[in-house]
Amino acid sequence: MITLKVWPTERELMLSLQEFVAAVEVERSNDLMDMLKTATHGVTISIRKVRKNHTRSQENYYRKWCNQFAKHCGMTPDEMHNELLCICYGSEEIETKFGVMRRPLHRSSGADTREYSELIDVLINVAAEMGFAVPPTPSEEDYA
Repeated sequence: MITLKVWPTERELMLSLQEFVAAVEVERSNDLMDMLKTATHGVTISIRKVRKNHTRSQENYYRKWCNQFAKHCGMTPDEMHNELLCICYGSEEIETKFGVMRRPLHRSSGADTREYSELIDVLINVAAEMGFAVPPTPSEEDYA
């Protein structure tokens, strides 16, 4: 991520910023103009890459079958989810006052469609190894 500061004395830069926002997202240009008028100490601009998260249909599919598989195994949905995260993304053991806890190295909340597909594949494969059939995943177009 890149963070830039634009000072109120940099009028030409402020005008360029207004023009840029008006060209990219017209609906927000008035909001920006109002902000620039009252920003006595300038404004901060943050630029970061766009990252596509997993889709709602992926999450719905995963949650439905993770919950069913958890029931099959005598676990809660959260316990099963954490177990699958550890299998898929790896885990670390943390010493706590309750003893050693196993935690996944990566959470699913920030997973993109590819990473979430990997988690779904782990669910399907682990379930199959334990005699629980998870139906085939929807096609990639359904995840878009």
